[in-house]
Amino acid sequence: MSQFGGGRIRVLLVDDSAVARLVLHAIFETDSAFEVVGEAAHGLEAIALTERLRPDLITMDLEMPLMNGPDAIEEIMVRCATPILVVSSLVTAQSAYAAIMRGAVDVAHKPEPDSLDMAEFLEKARLVSRIPAICRGRLAKKTEPQDPSPCPLKPAASPGVQAMPDELPVFAIACSTGGPQALAYILARLPRSFGSTILIAQHISDGFAAGMVDWLATLSGLPIHLARAGEVIKPATIYLSPSESHLVALPNGYLGLQERGEKDIFHPSCDALLSSVAAIYGIHSVGIILSGMGDDGVKGMEKIFNAGGRTLAQDEFSSVIFGMNRIAIEKRVVQRVLSLEDLPKVMLAMAQNRADTHAVQPLDTVLSRPCP
Repeated sequence: MSQFGGGRIRVLLVDDSAVARLVLHAIFETDSAFEVVGEAAHGLEAIALTERLRPDLITMDLEMPLMNGPDAIEEIMVRCATPILVVSSLVTAQSAYAAIMRGAVDVAHKPEPDSLDMAEFLEKARLVSRIPAICRGRLAKKTEPQDPSPCPLKPAASPGVQAMPDELPVFAIACSTGGPQALAYILARLPRSFGSTILIAQHISDGFAAGMVDWLATLSGLPIHLARAGEVIKPATIYLSPSESHLVALPNGYLGLQERGEKDIFHPSCDALLSSVAAIYGIHSVGIILSGMGDDGVKGMEKIFNAGGRTLAQDEFSSVIFGMNRIAIEKRVVQRVLSLEDLPKVMLAMAQNRADTHAVQPLDTVLSRPCP
């Protein structure tokens, strides 16, 4: 019986290394919520076992003989869609994120037994197993534009805030599970002429941020960097927060990195980034909250809203997890709910100071749906 029927989470381990499979098996055995039901040494075997065993979760290595991980992921998502957690070493971080575009949900380090990151790995595996598997064609599906409904009015602008040159808006993006897929889609569709700065806080495992930057750089026409403390914020540039610190905007156009506390649940903190952008840029700030579990970013979205900035949220249909964006919508601090397809169009319109009311989703319709 699967976890959805009240039983244990059934796991299929896929790795060409018998030692790696043995280690993962031992880690899952420490948590009674999991049950390892099969092991595969390459992609072809993984496909066959997935169809036969119907596991709740697959842990997938990337470099394997006969069929590699990305090809196996794509085939599994076509034949028997299953939540997949890529378990990769640091040196394959870029290819791990490329695998996300094939249908994997998230990436994680290969943990060591009794290490400090073992509990975090098990929690991530538990989370991924709960996510309904979505076929790759899901994000390509188009929805008919809906009639806009009145959005919340902006409060009065806060005085004394700092604007980019020519009052370009500054975009602050918050995302978690499902965020890499959404970011890849959005950033690949922003032209080189996009003049605004984009600051991103994506929940991520330690050590993977640099690989994510490398991967996104292959998709985006805009320069993208891993944020550094004291760096000058430049227009037409994308900055991704490392996980070891919290990215914030500072006065006079600089970036700051706040030290991560022991009790900080989310890393990096979306609230820290969005709140700082609200304080510095006020009416020139744009907060965007994408797919993710939890409520990180909601307080920051509220601060941008109260500062007179603009707030956008990814809709349920295009979200892997309709969680943090849903909570922001429920708190009425989101002015526009947009499909992933429409987000880059609206961002470009905002950067070019053009009016664009396409595909605004009625909030009452969004809020009437049951929470996943």
